Amino acid sequence: MSRKFAAIAASLALAGLLSACATATPYQPNIPGQATSGGYSEQRIEPNRFRVTFAGNSLTSRETVEGFLLFRAAELTVQEGYDWFEIADRNVERDRRTYHERDPLYSPWYGPSYGFWAPSWRYYGGGFGWRSWDPYWGSPFWGDRMDVRTVDKYEASAEIVMSRGAKPTDNPRAFDARAVIENLGPRIVRPTP
Repeated sequence: MSRKFAAIAASLALAGLLSACATATPYQPNIPGQATSGGYSEQRIEPNRFRVTFAGNSLTSRETVEGFLLFRAAELTVQEGYDWFEIADRNVERDRRTYHERDPLYSPWYGPSYGFWAPSWRYYGGGFGWRSWDPYWGSPFWGDRMDVRTVDKYEASAEIVMSRGAKPTDNPRAFDARAVIENLGPRIVRPTP
């Protein structure tokens, strides 16, 4: 009974810890050790050319990552004393991982002290042929005992070239920095203090 209580207590503590961290990446610099992982970073390539990156965590959508990247490019353009920027190159990468975890609260009737010994049997699955069952890999009769989840994380990067004066109207890769800040500003989520 004490093992089951310990497992439940550990699960509740882990759930509390995860719920405190369960937030999408806000608009913030990407500094290791932050409460929420990810954020923006930039690297100067030439006096008016930067590589800007925004990395989101597993709760940040691709749309948000790309929007925050565009906002950072506009903000950086204004900070550097320019009026508009052109996206010379851009890229979005997706990191997809699938996790398989055994249900921590599942304890078969014969208890955990028997190690790898467990009952198992084969059965004929209709058109699927012979299939097997064991309590560690799920049961076709009582539902699966495994938690399978796929996690996507997005990181967008762009190389931008900054310029002064009026934005060219015939270039679809050119953005007025102040217009971008004005239009995307209300949708920017900043970290809570």
